Amino acid sequence: MVKTEQPGQQKQAGNVSIVRHNLVRQKLQISSAKLFDMIAKGEFPKPFPITPGGRAVGWLESEVDNWILSRREGGA
Repeated sequence: MVKTEQPGQQKQAGNVSIVRHNLVRQKLQISSAKLFDMIAKGEFPKPFPITPGGRAVGWLESEVDNWILSRREGGA
C-alpha cells in the first residue's frame, strides 16, 4: 500500500508527537464535553487508536497545531 500525501498535509520530519485528550483540551482551552461535541459534529479531527485493539487514542500534535493555526487564519 502506497501512502499518498493529502492536500494541506506536510511530511513529518524528526520526532512525531502524539497528544492525548487532556493536552488537547488544554491547548484549545475547552471542556471535555465541548471537545467531544466538536468531534461528533466534524468540527475537529477524530483521534486515532494508539495501539491496535486498545482503548487509548490520541492526535498527532502537528495536526492539532495546524487546526489551531487554520482557525487563526479564518478557515473555520
